Amino acid sequence: MIDKKYLNISEVSKLLNIEEHKIRYWDSLDPKTNKYRIDGISTKSKGGTRYFNKENIKKLQKLKSILYDGDIQNYSVRLADRILSSNNKSGLQEAKINEDNRYLDNDKKIRQILNKMRILLKNNDIK
Repeated sequence: MIDKKYLNISEVSKLLNIEEHKIRYWDSLDPKTNKYRIDGISTKSKGGTRYFNKENIKKLQKLKSILYDGDIQNYSVRLADRILSSNNKSGLQEAKINEDNRYLDNDKKIRQILNKMRILLKNNDIK
């Protein structure tokens, strides 16, 4: 790693092989919640320039390993934040279970909507 105390976004991007726009996205405010998507990714100057210390870079490395397996994306940023926030394996497992349940709930809702649509279409065909 480079011996400088702080690196800029372009140096971190090259070092970790992460595109700059992804780092900016992870380090930006979510408009829905008005909170950082992933807290503690960078240190910002008064002018808003992002600088990265060793701790920030380690967090980015963990985030990258959670979100990507090679070139394949694994999880959502929200899930990755929960995983990073919990420093134990049970937190990781719980976050995965919660994410899986969310998809199951969505699947169930979609099936219910489809069934209602089928019923409506059947009723319209009879008339």
